[in-house]
Amino acid sequence: MKIIYIDCSMGAAGDMLTAALLELLEDSERAAFIREFNGLGLPGIVMETEPSVKCGVEGTHVHIKVDGIEEDEHMHDHHHEHDGHSHHTHDDHSHHAHGHSHRGIAGIAHIVKDHLDLPENVKEDVLAVYDIIADAESKAHGVPVTEVHFHEVGTMDAIADVTAVCMLVDRIKPQKIAASQVNVGGGTVKCAHGILPVPAPATANILEGIPSYSGDIKSELCTPTGAALLKHFVGEFGDMPQMQVKKCGYGMGTKDFKRANCVKIALGETD
Repeated sequence: MKIIYIDCSMGAAGDMLTAALLELLEDSERAAFIREFNGLGLPGIVMETEPSVKCGVEGTHVHIKVDGIEEDEHMHDHHHEHDGHSHHTHDDHSHHAHGHSHRGIAGIAHIVKDHLDLPENVKEDVLAVYDIIADAESKAHGVPVTEVHFHEVGTMDAIADVTAVCMLVDRIKPQKIAASQVNVGGGTVKCAHGILPVPAPATANILEGIPSYSGDIKSELCTPTGAALLKHFVGEFGDMPQMQVKKCGYGMGTKDFKRANCVKIALGETD
């Protein structure tokens, strides 16, 4: 049986999961995947990758650019940072001057269903992940799901992260996905609503029923997008099952900690 095991001892974020899964592909497949992804029709989206080393561990860092601008540069007003673990606030007037602000669940469903050239099962996965996020945001902010505006995750780069992970899982086709307990990080995080404890309320809602813990790193390690992808795809949480590991992928975040800031995914076989 083909199995993948996700090590979440440094949390999880959408682009870190994307990068780790990309590393499980052969080099030629990786380039083909990035070309396919960039030709999907996600408005203004370009994925680029670069090698990254953290604490002596080599892996891949994924950059998602929207109309040539990376998220760091246009400072979203959310506490979730899709590249793992840094935080920005800004004046909402400047948000997405480039006009792609489909921020409600209906807008996201419209993009996925009507604009993306993807197999139906992958579209269903993308929308299922977004439903998890919408429910969690709805509960956190006390508004109906239809009124949730994703200032945390509804921006195009997060749609890109979710879509990329769903496409990669479909390409690798594991029969089972398992993961470690999730390190959520600690401390506080700034978001549009003020300063909140880590994990932020939406992330905490998504992680209900999933074994998680807080270690000694005082930073947001698990983002809402990362948590929702785990909740959708992972069948069991705990120690790595006995498996013959064929390959490991390392998806890097941006920040530097005393431990390597990465998501490690092992691909293997089990009886």
